Amino acid sequence: MDAWVVRTPGPIATGPLARVRCPVPELGPDELLVAVEACGVCRTDLHLAEGDLQPHRTDTTPGHEVVGRVVAVGDEVSRFGIGARVGIAWLRSTCGRCRYCRRGAENLCPYSTYTGWDADGGYAGYAPVPADYAYALPDEGPSAELAPLLCAGIIGYRALRRAELPPTGRLGIYGFGASAHLTAQIAIAEGATVHVLTRSEEARRLALDIGAASAGDAYDAPPEPLDAAILFAPVGDLVPIALSGLDRGGTLAIAGIHLTDIPVLNYERHLFYERSVRSVTANTRRDGEEFLAIAAKIGLRVTVTPYPLSEADRALSDLRADRVRGAAVLLT
Repeated sequence: MDAWVVRTPGPIATGPLARVRCPVPELGPDELLVAVEACGVCRTDLHLAEGDLQPHRTDTTPGHEVVGRVVAVGDEVSRFGIGARVGIAWLRSTCGRCRYCRRGAENLCPYSTYTGWDADGGYAGYAPVPADYAYALPDEGPSAELAPLLCAGIIGYRALRRAELPPTGRLGIYGFGASAHLTAQIAIAEGATVHVLTRSEEARRLALDIGAASAGDAYDAPPEPLDAAILFAPVGDLVPIALSGLDRGGTLAIAGIHLTDIPVLNYERHLFYERSVRSVTANTRRDGEEFLAIAAKIGLRVTVTPYPLSEADRALSDLRADRVRGAAVLLT
């Protein structure tokens, strides 16, 4: 099958991705083999390719927003059958026994593994996944529009909940790519006023198009104090900016897996009046199920920029340069 692997991590201009021919993956007894129809291109893939995330194995195939059909099942699988439409997401396995798993915080499991980091992902013709970590997807709907839901959507949903936005509150969103444009729609559907702050003019237009109350530059002050904010851009310089925009008692949730260094914070200006900063680490399967149910209920509008699988390197390059509208998606 055709696939892409991270061969030599480095700046995207140096070509860290290599296109290869490789065997179709062999299945474990608890796994599904999925024929990939679409795979979203996530900023985490870019971090892995450029070396911001240390590779866990050599020649790993990225991609953890996978939509496809089951073509084979392991001997121990009963949850899905041949032909089922499923999604493969970032969280690939947890131990189920540690204190974090037992208390419902499997996203913090020290033994967790991840699709496209610890195991091959969806930049390929086929991808394996443990059946217990696959998501059942509806038979209807374009695969390209379902794919971004499986990470951009899920992690944005968790970030929104971590931000503890009060009912009808004022939410600031810093950075406006795949995850942010989905999260904003949920917040708006739940009655929030959303202010978007991002460097891309195209992204600001998209934000206003989907119902944001305002859209300004990432370093601008929001037009009103914020009850909560989410930082999607992997830019540590924006942390004090976002904290300065919070009202008393507001919370900033940082959604990315990687962030450049945060400047020194001033206690009185950035943190006093009980402002809070929270990180977001992966997600639980419950997050995924809740989010997919909400997405279906509100009719989430997914904006995608499609690429053929053969141009995965171009998709990552465009993502790096902010040339993607909404979410980039690879189509097989």
